[in-house]
Order: sequence, then structure tokens, then C-alpha cells
Amino acid sequence: TVYFFMGVFLDTDLLLLMILFSYVSSALSSPLYSSCRLQGQFHLNGIHKAGDVVLGGLFEMNFFSTHPDLSFTSEPQQPTCHGFDVVGFRLTQTMAFATEEINRNSNLLPNVTLGYSVYDNCNTLGIGFRAALSLASGLEEQVTLHKTCVGTPPVLGIVGDSSSTRSIAISTVLGLYRVPMVSYFSTCSCLSDRQKFPSFFRTIPSDAFQVRAMIQILKYFGWTWAGLLISDDDYGLHAARSFQTDLGPSGGGCLAYTEILPWSHNPAELRRIVDVMKKSTARVVIVFAHEGHMIDLMEEVVIQNVTGLQWMASEAWTSASVLQTPHLMPYLGGTLGIAIRRGEIPGLREFLLQIHPDLHHNNSYGNNMVNQFWEYTFKCRFAPPPAGWVEAGGALCTGQENLENVETEFLDISNLRPEYNVYKAVYALAYALDEMLQCEPGRGPFSGHSCGNLQGLEPWQLVYYLQKVNFTTPFGDQVSFDENGDVLPIYDIMNWLWLPDGRIKVQNVGEVKKSAFKGEELTLDEDKIFWNFESKEPPRSVCSESCPPGTRMARKKGKPECCFDCILCSEGKISNSTDSMECISCPVDFWSSPQRDHCVPKKIDFLSYHEPLGICLTTTSLLGTIICAVVLGIFIFHRKTPIVRANNSELSFQLLFSLKLCFLCSLLFIGHPRLWTCQLRHAAFGISFVLCVSCILVKTMVVLAVFKASKPGGEASLKWFGALQQRGTVFTLTCIQAAICTAWLVSSSPTPHKNTQYHNDKIVYECVVGSTVGFAVLLGYIGLLAILSFLLAFLARNLPDNFNEAKLITFSMLVFCAVWVAFVPAYISSPGKYADAVEVFAILASSFGLLVALFGPKCYIILMRPERNTKKAIMGRGTSKS
Repeated sequence: TVYFFMGVFLDTDLLLLMILFSYVSSALSSPLYSSCRLQGQFHLNGIHKAGDVVLGGLFEMNFFSTHPDLSFTSEPQQPTCHGFDVVGFRLTQTMAFATEEINRNSNLLPNVTLGYSVYDNCNTLGIGFRAALSLASGLEEQVTLHKTCVGTPPVLGIVGDSSSTRSIAISTVLGLYRVPMVSYFSTCSCLSDRQKFPSFFRTIPSDAFQVRAMIQILKYFGWTWAGLLISDDDYGLHAARSFQTDLGPSGGGCLAYTEILPWSHNPAELRRIVDVMKKSTARVVIVFAHEGHMIDLMEEVVIQNVTGLQWMASEAWTSASVLQTPHLMPYLGGTLGIAIRRGEIPGLREFLLQIHPDLHHNNSYGNNMVNQFWEYTFKCRFAPPPAGWVEAGGALCTGQENLENVETEFLDISNLRPEYNVYKAVYALAYALDEMLQCEPGRGPFSGHSCGNLQGLEPWQLVYYLQKVNFTTPFGDQVSFDENGDVLPIYDIMNWLWLPDGRIKVQNVGEVKKSAFKGEELTLDEDKIFWNFESKEPPRSVCSESCPPGTRMARKKGKPECCFDCILCSEGKISNSTDSMECISCPVDFWSSPQRDHCVPKKIDFLSYHEPLGICLTTTSLLGTIICAVVLGIFIFHRKTPIVRANNSELSFQLLFSLKLCFLCSLLFIGHPRLWTCQLRHAAFGISFVLCVSCILVKTMVVLAVFKASKPGGEASLKWFGALQQRGTVFTLTCIQAAICTAWLVSSSPTPHKNTQYHNDKIVYECVVGSTVGFAVLLGYIGLLAILSFLLAFLARNLPDNFNEAKLITFSMLVFCAVWVAFVPAYISSPGKYADAVEVFAILASSFGLLVALFGPKCYIILMRPERNTKKAIMGRGTSKS
């Protein structure tokens, strides 16, 4: 009381504190306050054994309790427990066995005797809470001040409880005093919160890991669509939260439905839940509930005959023998469940056989619980039977019954699971205590580098060492706790096997565990798994089938993440894995395959020698070159004839040579564009055509000069158009074009370019002109010379010669200009290789136009009408044409 008031008024005025202390001191000196009494003492069923250090235990040794009426007209009576639980009693004896085994071990806690104080929680929160408070504070009804406390001391640590709900309530209070509590069966993930439960530990994995273990099984079999049934308590609700978090989009699965199973038998609600299961497309049903829920649920499942489901069991009902009946196997056969790790405890059976009620000596085992066990096992009574009980077949216990002669679940140690956790919990507390007692004075972890000792041992000191426990059980399992008090998790995976003879066997088909180095590992022996389907294969349970490579997932509006449509990737994008969320774009030089599952190099598109268009243009170009060569040969062979000599044979030969170059330069526009072809094609084209048009221009000027010289006083004009002047003029005009080309190539040279704008699925190789101005000047210069030639020839079209060269030049220039005027818009509007084809076509068309217009009539006369190849016929003045 003094400490309480000092804590409350710690920051108040010192005078007020002194007055209060004086008052309390005087009050305590009075006889009325010479001792402090407990509010009440709980009457609990338990088993006790004295020791230097006492460990507490909370176990379910009875199924239920009954409470008296609370009228508050007299002192309330305490609840009584009923329904002996043989499994809970075996857990109690496992703790007693572990304690005695540690006491016999000279290497663990030498010179220290462990005792225990174990209570029955009757599967009731109120009784379990009473027991925990009794363990933490002691049982003495009266404690006299200033005297050494005697009687049953408080425990140093507690093994328990079996229920998450009870552990939450009890550990919340015990955590205030930092009393360590090591649970063997509480799995709620909420207990991992170190802020709320600072001294809670457990040797069973939390539900969070159990959920992850189930999710790993779902992933292993490709089950992305499952239903979830949970109990309406901490166990089920926290599991549902974990499933919704871990099984979401990143976890690779979805819950088709989540239903809460009612605590009390509610046929209407159960019928609704089973209807949901029937209508759902999910073939896998996860049940995170207790076996009582499953019993009620299976009644409705049998009524509606719901088969074809793959059940997944949480550890709460994986081993429930009440469900493993031939009546339920058509529905529950093949169940996969998560079970607590099975272990082996050598010597436990021999220890259990020693349990015997001593009717003559009140030793530690001679208590109510041992008597209940004896009555349960041998169907007898220690108390005198009521009237008629013996006649009904009962008998009195003699105490001489032999356990070895009885087949009982109590002695079946072939499937030790929660017992193994109890065993590990006791040893964890023992190892922590042993480590604390080995502390060297002056080198301890507590304030002032002090150590804990048996005389002044505090529970919070044990918590420090319990956090660092690390040992290996005789069965080979490592036991250590993480920062949240959770043990390194390991679960067995069980399968309900329905044998052909009708027998039922629950067999181990794998395990899932987490190690400090390898993380979570799942091991499954698929050959041992029994599937309760006609195919004897794992079922398919998906909302939507997986999207193959080449498609992406598109969620269905208003549906869970696992329900989606598969959309084919658009052109230029691929997905190369199953269930891709997005399609990825191919690199610039690649395109998607027809299946959209990988990128392929884009087709290269250019004016090729191998395609029909390229072949036609190449053939035409070579044909034009050959014709020029043939015409040149004809002119050379007939060079002394009047028609050749009259048409300025030297310029004709130069013109034929330039036309041949024009035909050949078109070949540079065909084939794979390279830097040298891009640079050469326009330069060769420009120079060749300027050479050609220059010859025509000079030829036209010579015709006009000759005509002018034929008139009186015109002889002087011929001196400006001699052979040397003609060659010089052609050379000068051509050099101007060469200079334009050189400037263009130096300033902004044409280069090959990969164009992806015309077609998405192919790369168009083309030559970009570089400088548009340079290209325009090149064409403009050719056009200028052509127009000038056309105008001069047009002026000389009516000369009086019989064979008027000017008319032919006029017609040829008309064709030339028409072709190139049409070329410009066609070239600009044509994409890729077709722009090159248009330019080649313009070159060939204009070249053929000049060749045919200028040399066609002459070749016709030379070859077909030689009688007209005379000077008289050519001059033809005043002579009618024949």
C-alpha cells in the first residue's frame, strides 16, 4: 500500500508525502492492519511437486465446467469441472516426465531441483485465468508482514495455455510482471506482438506460418481459387486476415469466399454456407476451425451430398479421429492437413505406466486428477456408488488395476504432437535457467553487470535468457525463439488415406519448415498422397485458366484478382511467361512473333535486286544501257554518213555516253543502302543528267548559230561555237553541278537510315538526303538547263531543214520536263523503297525519252531508209519529201 501511494504521489509536494507516510505507518501499527488477506482463494484441480525452482503449467484436464447460480445472497460458489480429458492429462504427465528427466540430467541444472505446479483450466477462460493468477502470486491465504513467506511459492515460468483466447488474456496480465509463459498449443499470430505480450513464447508455430504453409501447398498444386471457412474466434479471424494478406495478388491466389462457422449448431446458417460451397467454382476448401465446427458442418455436407471437394485442414482438426469415419470418408477422403510436428520422447510410456493412485498415502499424485484418470480408464469409482450403481455394472476401484492390461489412448505414444511441444517448452525454460545460473558474477547482462541467482531470482531475468535459448531435442529438432518469441516453425503435412478395405489412415506425406539459413522449405511425397477423385490426380481449382505466353491478364470487373481474361498482346509487344500482367515492347529493331511470345528481328525492306520491282527496274536500266551502246555503235559505224555528220557527231557521241551513265546510275538506287551508295547515287545522277542536258543545250545553240550563219553577215557567230568552245561549255556546266554535289556531300551528306515510321513490323532502309536544300539545288540546276534547252529548241523548231534537229530536241525536252515535273510530288508522297523506285523510274523514263526522241528518227533513217541519208535529202530546201 505504501508503494502504491508513493507511486501515485511521486511528483507532489514533499510535505503532503510525509503526512501521507505518517498516516499509513500509524494505520499499519493498529491490530486491524497487522496482516493482509487475499480477496479469495481459488479451489483448483492440480498436481504439484516441490523443488528449488517451480515451473507452472496450465492444461485442459476436463472438458467443461458448471457454474452455480450467482444470487449474491451468500458467498459465491466456485465452478466445478467435468468430463475427464485423457489427452490433456497426458500432456500434464508429459510435463512431469520432462521435469524429472531434467532432474536426472547431471549436465542440465546440476544441483538444482525442478518442481512443478500444474492446474486444470477446464477449457474455460475464467478458470484458466484463476489458475494463472494463482501460479503467479502463490496460494497462501494470509501473508504476514515482516516475516518470511512460507507455503507454495510463485512459479518462475508457466507452460501453457492450450487456447489462443486464454493465452491472450493470461499473457496480457502476466506480461505486466514479465512472467515468462511458453505455450505449447496457442497459434494465434496476434501473440507475436511483442508490445502487447512481452514475455510470451511458444513451441508451436504461429497461425501466420500455418497460413504460409497452406499457401505453399496451394502454390505447389497450382490451386489459385479456394474457399475459406473459419471459426468465430481469435484463431479463425486472425487466420482469415493472414490469408487475405498473404494469398492476395502477390501471393498468387484468391479466396472465392470466406464464411464464418457458427459456434452453436445453426442448421439454417450451415445450409447457407454449404450452398455457397456448392455454387462456387472453387474445388479447394480450407477450414481454419475446431473439430466441433467440422462435425456440425459435415452433417449438412452429407445431407446435401457435396462431393468432389479437396479439403485442407488446419492443425486444430487434422488429427480429429471423430471425423475419420467410413461415413464421412466419401467426402473427407484425401484431406490434406497441417499437423503439429510429431516427435518421439523416449521413456515417456514407462513413466505413464507408473501413474497409480495411492489410497493410503497422500503423495503428490494422490489427488483428484489421478483419481479421475483411474476412474476413466478402468470404469470404476473411488467413492461409494449411489444406490443401484453397482447393479448397473459399475465397480469400486481397488487401486490394484494394471495399466498395461488396458488398451487406452493414454498409453498410445505413436503420435506425440502437442506432447512433444510440452516437452520442448519445459526444456526451453530449463535451458534458459541453466544459462542464467552459469553467469559469472561481474559479467552478467543486468544492471551493474550482475547475474541472477536462486535466492533473488526474478521472472523478467529468465525472459532475457529465454529469448536466447538454442538447443536440439533428442529427436533432432532445433529449438530457438525469434525476436517475437516464435519458435523456428515446422509442420507435418498429413493426408487422410481411405484404404480399399474401408480402413482409414492419416499418413505423413511431407513437411514444411523454416530454417535460419534456407528460409521456408516445402517437401512433399506426391506418390504417397491419396486423391479422393476418379482421376486419382490433384484437382484443378482456378477461377480462370492461366494465360499462356503471348497474352496478358485483364481483370474482370467486379471479380477477385484471380478471375481474369487473357488478352492477346498487341503488335510489337510480347509476354514470354505464363500469367503476365503486362506485355513488354520489343526493342526498336525487333517485332513480335505471330504468337506474341518472343521478339523476332524486323524484316529489312529496301528496293532489292531480288524482288520483282527491283528486277524490272534493273532489267530496264541494263536494257537502256545496251540500247545506248548499240546506238553508239551504229553512229560510229555510220559516222561518215550525212545524217551523223550533220548532227554534230562529237556532241552526239557525248550525249550517248551521258545517257549511258544516266541508265547506269539508276542501279545505285537498287540494293541495300550503304554510305557510299547513298553518297554516290545522287551525285552520279546529278552529274550524268547535267552532262546529258548540257550536250543538248550546246547542240541546240549550235543549231541556232548555224542557221544564223547561213544568213548574210552571220558568219561571225560560228567562231563562238567551235569544237573547243562546245567541249568547254559542256565541261563548265558539268563542273558547276559537280561543285554543287561536292558542297552538298561535305556539308550534309546523304546517309543510310533505318526508318520504322512507315511500317511497324519492318525496317525500311533508305537514304536520307541529308540537306534538302542541296538536293533541291541539284534538281533545280538540272531543271534550269532543261528549260533553257527547251526554250532554245522551241525557238528553232521551224528552221527550213528537211531534218530539223530542233524539233527533236523540243520534243525530247518536253518529255524530260514532264517526267521530272511529275516526279517531285510522286517522290515526296512515296514511302521507303517506293521513293527510290519513283526516282529510278523518273531516271529511266527521262533517259528513254531523250534516247528515243533524239536518236530514234536518225537510227530509223540510217537503218531503214538509207536513201534519205544524203546531203540533198537532209538539206531538202524546196524539194518535196518523197
